[in-house]
Order: sequence, then C-alpha cells, then structure tokens
Amino acid sequence: MNGDFHPNLKLRATKESWMQLDGSTTIDAPRERVWAFLTDPHQVSKCAPGLESMEVVEEDKKFQAVVSLGFGSMKARFSADVEWVELQEPERATMKGHGTAPGSTADVTSTMTLSEVNGGTQLAWTADVSIQGTIASLASRLMGSMTQRLTGEFFNCVKKHVEE
Repeated sequence: MNGDFHPNLKLRATKESWMQLDGSTTIDAPRERVWAFLTDPHQVSKCAPGLESMEVVEEDKKFQAVVSLGFGSMKARFSADVEWVELQEPERATMKGHGTAPGSTADVTSTMTLSEVNGGTQLAWTADVSIQGTIASLASRLMGSMTQRLTGEFFNCVKKHVEE
C-alpha cells in the first residue's frame, strides 16, 4: 500500500511540554486483524520503542509498562499505567496513560480510528501528550523530532507484523 509512516506534529512548548500529534497510514490487512493487534498489549509490546516490561492488570482494560527513552544525552525510565477508556470494535479505541520518572510525569490520551479502504485498513490516530518536570525543562527542544522518530518506528513495526 503506502510507504513508511510519517506523523504530523503540532508542538507547543511551555514550562510543561505539551504536544498534539496525529497521523494516518494504510495497512495492507483486514480491519479485524489490525484491531486485534493494536488492542492486544502483548502484540503491541513487540513494537513499542524502549519498552522494558509490560504486565496486564485487567484483561482488555488496564496494563502497566516500564519504558526507557533517551532525550539527547538524558535517559528517562518511566513507569506507566495505561487504560482503555473506549473500545468500539473494530472501529475506534481511546486509551489514557500516566507515567512517572524521577522528577517528571507524562500524561497521554490517544485515539485510533480504523476504516476499511481498498481491501486494507486506514488507521488514523491522535494523541495529546503532556510532560512536566525535569525532562520537559531539559529536553523540550528535542521532543518534536524524537517523538516523530519513535512514532514512525512504532507504526512501521505494526505494519510489518500485521501485514505478514
């Protein structure tokens, strides 16, 4: 279908770093297969950059993850609680996550919408990300490019696994 995934980024940096991200890509697979992969934490964990561990707390609802990310010369290790707040199979899902690292916090709300297109699936997504604390103040200039790179890696990996 189409090539590498490239997200759109809107970034507003303040004392707390806040980003709005959105993007879309076409995956050469049925919508049900894409849905099954993207709503299964065990499957998604194969593609999550920096993921050290993931544990399901409540099936189809809550999970916890530990993620290490580098911000230039600084590395942060986040412990995160993630929860599905909406699951409308196989069309739309929304998740919220809250993570902490020493001296920093991150909050994310992300929604994905899946639609059938030309025998494949169109995946459109949005994310609102807020980062506060040490990481926001030290790495705010790097977050846009880093987020774009990590998001691209994630969705390219998803396409690879789902299109197999």
